[in-house]
Amino acid sequence: MLVLGVESSCDETGVALYDSARGLLAHALHSQIAMHADYGGVVPELASRDHIRRVLPLTRKVLAQSGCDLAQLDGVAYTQGPGLAGALLVGAGMARALAFALGIPAVGVHHLEGHLLSPLISDTPPEFPFVALLVSGGHTQIMQVAGVGRYTLLGETLDDAAGEAFDKTAQLLGLGYPGGPALSKLAATGDASRYNLPRPMLNSGDFDFSFSGLKTAVLTLVKKAGPGQAADIAAAFQAAAVDVLVSKSLAACEATATRRLVVAGGVGANAHLRERLTREAAARGIAVSYPRL
Repeated sequence: MLVLGVESSCDETGVALYDSARGLLAHALHSQIAMHADYGGVVPELASRDHIRRVLPLTRKVLAQSGCDLAQLDGVAYTQGPGLAGALLVGAGMARALAFALGIPAVGVHHLEGHLLSPLISDTPPEFPFVALLVSGGHTQIMQVAGVGRYTLLGETLDDAAGEAFDKTAQLLGLGYPGGPALSKLAATGDASRYNLPRPMLNSGDFDFSFSGLKTAVLTLVKKAGPGQAADIAAAFQAAAVDVLVSKSLAACEATATRRLVVAGGVGANAHLRERLTREAAARGIAVSYPRL
């Protein structure tokens, strides 16, 4: 089965062609980072208009790269939400119109389910069941996954998502947009032990998260610390956030007697998180899977 996938939920337009027998044949992505950087964050109206400009040229590019044509498609998949309403509408409208014209199915895919199952297209896909840590700009959740469509929510953030906390902390440190990658890069040069920031809900006895208090603690620290301390603050923040994510994830694996952990979502690309999780999971006999960067 040959499926065209369209993603337009926020500030990137992505198109991919996936074959159920041969795997990922081609993909193309346009990032709007440069456009939104001047505003310090995503401007929904600008995002939507840019998706309109990009989605068809990217589709033509993917088809050309793969050597396939529209007549060979068996279906079109698109991100149906959550995301920015106008941006989602662009992808959904294009996908459904194309599918209608070709007489093939159009399938809406839940944004978080896409994250959750993304490691399944890696070279070494994890087997079911597994526990999933879903960490992105808008969501932080721990799920128990028994199979496709069979999910149990074990815990989630009560306020800010992990990625949101990374971006807001980066903004406090004057790192601009997008903040998460810039903060992680700066943290690599800092001393995480210089400042002791709180680990919210670390010992709450459940699998829920809270990052708003950590963000507020950073705000207080930034006001008190002298100039030139940004790297140490970034390192301390990253260490605190990662401590909570690692502890809760591994505790969920132990509580569910699951030996497989999947990490997905944008924050899952954080090098410090990957290093800590891989090392500590291995010590407990838990295998960890990540999507390709």
